[in-house]
Amino acid sequence: MSSLYGRYINPLTDFGFKKLFGTEPNKILVIDFLNQILPERHRIKDLSYSRNEHLGQNALDRKAIFDIYCTGESGERFIVEIQKAKQNYFKDRSIYYASFPIQEQAKKGDWDYKLEPVYTVGILDFVFDDHKNDDEIVHFIELKNQRDEIFYDKLKFIYIELPKFQKKEDELETHFDKWLYVFRHLAELQNRPRKLQEKVFQKLFESAEIAKFSPSEREAYEESLKYYRDLKNVVDTSRVEGREEGRIEERIDIAKKMKDRGLSNKDITELTGLNDEDIEDL
Repeated sequence: MSSLYGRYINPLTDFGFKKLFGTEPNKILVIDFLNQILPERHRIKDLSYSRNEHLGQNALDRKAIFDIYCTGESGERFIVEIQKAKQNYFKDRSIYYASFPIQEQAKKGDWDYKLEPVYTVGILDFVFDDHKNDDEIVHFIELKNQRDEIFYDKLKFIYIELPKFQKKEDELETHFDKWLYVFRHLAELQNRPRKLQEKVFQKLFESAEIAKFSPSEREAYEESLKYYRDLKNVVDTSRVEGREEGRIEERIDIAKKMKDRGLSNKDITELTGLNDEDIEDL
């Protein structure tokens, strides 16, 4: 086995996340995970996967490509995204993406505008700048009025800041703790932890074992893992070099390094704030 990886897949890679949570045979995993963070009235018994690419209403609208997009039995829509690094206008992007499952509910003819709930769940491999000094791992965002009363309860954003989760195996108390531990440590494990013996985790560990992958799956995972490591490398470098200070020269230098590593223009734009023309000229 290549030294590129260990026994289990990294769930924070694009391939790893979709392999574990974005396939019909494994939907029990995404159902179990989502039910740890959803309000009781929207707990999922079953769901169906929807296409993850959504186009705007006209040619001028951009498209949205979700990591996972699924619909519950009662019609609730769930966008589940892994976000590996900070990017400019991340919150704006979340709002924009949520508009697609809202718009797709429109019906032709006489329609009363009744909508099903839309949830955006973001699993973040970083900490929000405005939450660095608190210990809240999960953030629930809703539309509220000036008296802090819920104005509209069908649009919710749930963000999980993984770096804040620091519990060790013997400190795991809740089922949700165990899920966060999996996201943070699955790729480092050689054996299934004593505290993760539930049936759902048995399914997860079986699906995550790299030795069971086909040659094409292993190749796809290696590419995804390399991309993930390169991205983290670049982000760590950018933090040291002070990208957050916003100096254009530093952003250009970092963008060049990203381009040399083969990152896409879209990722370079999101991480540096440079536009496509600037990147093409590098």
